[in-house]
Amino acid sequence: MDELLIKYILGEASPVEISTIEEWIAASEWNSKYFAQFKMIWETSLSVKTESRLDAGKSWTEFKKLTEKRDEQRQEIVQLPRRGFYWMKMAAVLIALCSVSIILFNYLKSAKETMLSIQTTDQSRAVTLADGSVITLNKNSLLYYPEKFDGDQRLVTLQEGEAFFTVAHDKNKPFIINVKDIRVRVVGTSFNIRNAASLTEVIVETGIVQVSRKKVVIKLTPKEKLSIDSRSGLYKKGFSADLFYNYYRTNEILTNNTPLWRIAEVLNEIYKVDIVIPDKKKAALQLSTTLHYGQLENNLNTICQTFNLKVNRQKNKIIIN
Repeated sequence: MDELLIKYILGEASPVEISTIEEWIAASEWNSKYFAQFKMIWETSLSVKTESRLDAGKSWTEFKKLTEKRDEQRQEIVQLPRRGFYWMKMAAVLIALCSVSIILFNYLKSAKETMLSIQTTDQSRAVTLADGSVITLNKNSLLYYPEKFDGDQRLVTLQEGEAFFTVAHDKNKPFIINVKDIRVRVVGTSFNIRNAASLTEVIVETGIVQVSRKKVVIKLTPKEKLSIDSRSGLYKKGFSADLFYNYYRTNEILTNNTPLWRIAEVLNEIYKVDIVIPDKKKAALQLSTTLHYGQLENNLNTICQTFNLKVNRQKNKIIIN
């Protein structure tokens, strides 16, 4: 399975192999976590400078070339005397073993770097990395990161959920976040990443952020937002007109002449509910206040008292009228 995972990470797996791997990853939470850590170790190993200067990616490629070359020479080998065939076969086996040993060496070398993880459930949590960068995770989020950063880059993986990154400046060692097949690259800045189902959203607060997926590279500046749908492949770039993404860091939902329909959208996202405002005029009413991230009922009461509205519940809907 590990060899298949390497081919998958390198983008060299066949459609059947890709389907097999993705089904295996989705089969259990343990498989998902194993793959994320396996990928982190593999990508980190590429930046580790070993004394022998062995490169895992090159080793894997060389191994494949050697295997292909051996296949091409099979007809010639068959025509050799039996003794010649034996020694050629032994040589091919030894070459393959040496190549595999190189790959294993790199794995063992990179495995010495302690990999850590932080997972949240019903509360947000902050962690300070070895370089001084601070990452605040929202509820139900999972992050993988090394105990210390070696090599010429700082690599972490946001496996699921949402996180706000305040990255320590280091122009010689860029900070890279892997989110699915998306890479977010910065030197020193602050930004928010939300990884939900097929949608990945990046909002920049300070500095410049580079987001890349496959051959597409997009740069974002403060107050800019980028949404990527991994299923459809659609990219949507725009501006973030509010600071609602900060609610899990500040425990406050700041509204500033914000229409109720927009507030309803935010509350739906935060509390996983379905708030509906049927009357368009009421939905357009603007609110300027501070809602506290806590009980949904308290925030609904604040909205209703401000505009003399009422809340009605019908099945799974919360209707404000």
